[in-house]
Amino acid sequence: MSQSSTASLEFPPSMKKTVLTALLAVVIGHMGVLWAVSNMKAPELKPIEKTPLKVKFLKIVEDIPPPPAPAEPIKPKVQPPKPKVEPVLPKPVLKPKVIANKAVAVEKKIIQQDDTQEKIKLEKKKIENQRLDEQKRLDQLKKDQALKDQQAREQAAKDQAARDQAAKDQAARDKAESDAKNAPRKFSAGDVSWAKKPRLSFTNKDLENVKRTVVVNIIATADGKITNVKVTKSSGLPALDDKVLRAVRGAKFVASKDGRAIYGDLPFELELTS
Repeated sequence: MSQSSTASLEFPPSMKKTVLTALLAVVIGHMGVLWAVSNMKAPELKPIEKTPLKVKFLKIVEDIPPPPAPAEPIKPKVQPPKPKVEPVLPKPVLKPKVIANKAVAVEKKIIQQDDTQEKIKLEKKKIENQRLDEQKRLDQLKKDQALKDQQAREQAAKDQAARDQAAKDQAARDKAESDAKNAPRKFSAGDVSWAKKPRLSFTNKDLENVKRTVVVNIIATADGKITNVKVTKSSGLPALDDKVLRAVRGAKFVASKDGRAIYGDLPFELELTS
């Protein structure tokens, strides 16, 4: 069987010669084409003149057709209502255990809600009590501060009054001391020192032949000037009293050593001349 397949694949000599000739012609043809292409001159290309493109916009007016007439609403066909057929529900089967559990759950939920509401109420009440306590505390602080301010004002008024009274007392003491220093000093007849004695001039006739005594009250300045004189005990003779007054007014004391004015009663003994 192998011999018969080998014999069928062998070609006759005439066919082999034809195939070789065809291959040789194809090779020669390709070589000729290659030689022609390599020696061919490329055609000269003319430059392309570029002309600017002009564009013109045209407004296209479209004919807008009129809106269509409103279509008449299509009335739906009303069909008569179909009779409702109530479904026949089967009678529920009572389950005591399930109902009992649901009731307990609802009861627990209600109790929980009640507890929440109660907590909210208690919290609000607590906040309100805290607010009231804080307000009371602030009010008490205001009252205490007002009381302290009032006490401070009263104490300040007392202190001021005490200072004023002390100042008045001191002024009174100073005035009394000043008045005491400047007040006229009372003198006695033995303390009198005359810088210029009174010039008494009288006769026995003026005395009406009787020994007379005249007592006068004298006020003099610190430098001894007599500023006031008056009769405190009359001689019984007004004319004689006037002579004594005139004589005393013209007299002068020695200046006071302590710088104070002096005052006092001074008697004048009027003797008869022989």
